[in-house]
Amino acid sequence: GWLRRFLHKSKPSSVVESNLNTNSSTSSSPSSSSAESSSSSPTTSLARSIRLSPISVSDINASGSARWTKSYDVCICHSEVDLELVEELVSYLENQPESFRCFLQLRDATPGSAVVTELCDAVQNSHCWVMLITPGFLGDPWCKYQMHQALAEAPMANGRTIPVLKDVDRKDYPKELRNLYYISMALKENSFKQIRDTVVRYLQELCRSSTSRME
Repeated sequence: GWLRRFLHKSKPSSVVESNLNTNSSTSSSPSSSSAESSSSSPTTSLARSIRLSPISVSDINASGSARWTKSYDVCICHSEVDLELVEELVSYLENQPESFRCFLQLRDATPGSAVVTELCDAVQNSHCWVMLITPGFLGDPWCKYQMHQALAEAPMANGRTIPVLKDVDRKDYPKELRNLYYISMALKENSFKQIRDTVVRYLQELCRSSTSRME
């Protein structure tokens, strides 16, 4: 009799236990799928938000933009014999909707300061460096010095060093810059626009990277 009663009592508990196991196994599936969906959803939405949020001119010009971490947007490295052309380029860039801040040595250098100091400060305090490579540039040791300073400052930064070739054979293109694409100044208006677009692209990437780090 006691054995029959014992068997009768133990049977429901085994049924309950099996039901609990069944319930736990079935409940784990929705939770795991919901976790997967919740983990994949933010990633998808983040990717979409990145694709759908281009950096505009107003973003570049915003007061909190990474653009304002340096004094100049563009430093123009050139020979004195090319000053007239460079002044045209600076006027073009400074009158764009972005109002680029250009460093022009003969205009912006502090009187009485050492030339080396001014050149190094201009390189360090500019986002991009335009190298106007002409026969005069190749024969000017100060131009070469500034070019080397720019390459040392950011050797692998895409878009920061912008070589512009004018009246120079491809074979005379400085070997230090041969890992960079250059702009050929065959048509002045077209090359000015290419320089402007390159600077805009770099500032957009700078602002985008800064925003991503903040998030």
